[in-house]
Amino acid sequence: MKPVFVQLQCAPGKTYEVADAIWELEIVSELYSTSGEFDLLMKLYVESDDLEDIGKLVNEKIASLPGVRRSLTTLTFKAF
Repeated sequence: MKPVFVQLQCAPGKTYEVADAIWELEIVSELYSTSGEFDLLMKLYVESDDLEDIGKLVNEKIASLPGVRRSLTTLTFKAF
């Protein structure tokens, strides 16, 4: 399993609604509110073979949620 981090920028006043909707999908391991340019940071795990499909997952299930303005996905390689 590979960890993938996704940051989300939400419409003003929609962060908690987006967070609730993401949590209900039951696909994230951890979900945090953050300061700065992005409002939410999530960590999810995908099978190494499914890394090609992470874009589809993010676009279809997460970035398309009402209140999401922008996403930034970071794939990981090695933990130290």
